[in-house]
Amino acid sequence: MKYMTSEIIINATPEEVWAVLVDLDSYPEWNPYIVKAIGTATKGGRLAVTLSPPGSRRTTLKPTVTELRSGEVLEWWGHVGFRGIFDGRHRFEVHPDDGGTRLTQSEVFTGVLVPFVARSLDRGTAAGFTVMNEALKARVEQRHAVDDLG
Repeated sequence: MKYMTSEIIINATPEEVWAVLVDLDSYPEWNPYIVKAIGTATKGGRLAVTLSPPGSRRTTLKPTVTELRSGEVLEWWGHVGFRGIFDGRHRFEVHPDDGGTRLTQSEVFTGVLVPFVARSLDRGTAAGFTVMNEALKARVEQRHAVDDLG
């Protein structure tokens, strides 16, 4: 098993962060890590997500949404090949934090291939989490600033 996490503080409300996070159709406009996401964020729903980790090749997975608490948690579970080979439970958590929002993105990887790809995960996937969090922050804060002006 391997666990990784990345957090960022966003200067906007949790509702504003959540709205961008679950707007999967807009991911190609701003998201450098999950460059395409097809489907809707509904519990039990199937997604097709194309990942582009820095320094690694793109891959498309078809996870199932396993947890959805509106405004708080979005989680999906997917696998490469058959279950038990390489599985990932990807999770986003949105929490109020001192006038802004703390976004936590994490993933638990399990399966027989995990020890063999651990270094790749440390490089590409961890970097992907960071660039996505930064891009999400920029998009939400830009929208927040425009809303404040309007």
